[in-house]
Amino acid sequence: MKIPPFLILLGCSILPALAEPGVVVTLDSVGDRVRAGNPTLAAARLTIDEAVGQMKQSGRLENPDFDVELRHNDRFTEKGVEISLSQRFPVTRRLVLEKQLGTTLVQAAENEVREVENTLIGDARAALVRVLAIRARAALLDEQSALSSELAEFIDASAKKGEASPLDAGQAKIESARLIARRRQLAAEEQQAIGELKPLLGMATGELLHVSGGLPALDVPDGSDASQRPAEEIARLAVIAAEQQAAIEHARRYGDLTAGVFVGAERFTDAPEPADKEAIIGVRFSVPLPFWDKNDGNIEAAEARAARRRKEAFALRQGILLEAEAARSEMLEWAELAVEIGDELLPQSKAQTTLTEDAWRKGQGDLITVLRAREQHLELAASRLDALLEFHLARVRYQTALGNP
Repeated sequence: MKIPPFLILLGCSILPALAEPGVVVTLDSVGDRVRAGNPTLAAARLTIDEAVGQMKQSGRLENPDFDVELRHNDRFTEKGVEISLSQRFPVTRRLVLEKQLGTTLVQAAENEVREVENTLIGDARAALVRVLAIRARAALLDEQSALSSELAEFIDASAKKGEASPLDAGQAKIESARLIARRRQLAAEEQQAIGELKPLLGMATGELLHVSGGLPALDVPDGSDASQRPAEEIARLAVIAAEQQAAIEHARRYGDLTAGVFVGAERFTDAPEPADKEAIIGVRFSVPLPFWDKNDGNIEAAEARAARRRKEAFALRQGILLEAEAARSEMLEWAELAVEIGDELLPQSKAQTTLTEDAWRKGQGDLITVLRAREQHLELAASRLDALLEFHLARVRYQTALGNP
């Protein structure tokens, strides 16, 4: 039976993936992979459970006290027993305030997890951008190496015919070998960048990573993006928590009221009358008086902490905006440089290299000039790739600063 061509093509595209299973990531999907697999993020999520447990425990009355009292005289002719149950009740809204504080701390824990996620995604994106930039540089070297190998073979063949100098042939081979060595260095740098990326993705030892895609186009944000940075929300909640803690310290100025009930029985004698028995039931109250300890020190410390949190929140807000502004300004500079090299300098360098090679082939120039022209063209192309790399790293910093993963 004849196999349809489209099935052959489908099989050719599927077999490599089946032969080398692993994780495939792109710049668009790396954030989802970090959220799903990063172990540090998974550990950070447990802080939410801790905060929820603390919230459930906060705002509860203390357990009641159960007391039993036995007494008798030295001859055991008179004795008594008393059983009491007492409970402490706050005279202020302290328990309600503690419950509100617990809720605020849960919200803060949720935003702390989001901030960890934001930071990890930023690190993963930066590592992925470096991998893509290294691969673009490697592709450029492969192209240049192919041209150098072709030139070396041409000169070698011409030298054997006596039409070219053996020195030129040796020089061309050295240049080709230099490009091959640089390509191997890039392969090592790529593995280093992949080694940084794998832990961020939560990959296992020996698991393969397939980086797909390339560096996206130069797209400078207009600067109107609003900050959604979790760290800013954490700072705002820290202010609220500090103010709630100050209110709790104010409430603790007055101690808890203790109320209870008791029952008792007594046996006593009043000679010469026979022994008599008596039962007792009653209630008791205990009210602490704020004479010596008015919790002034804790109140002062809590209010100072709240003031500090407000200033820290303001400073963080300013720092986030300045960091984003600096990253955007850096993007503008790198984008302008990349466009200038790509649209103006590289075409001029390419034309000059072509003219130099044509002149050399016609015997109107030397090989050193050709190699120098090619090296300058390669350096310009590499400079453009460096500009693209720095642009996208700045863009990652911009996104991370504003919390827009």
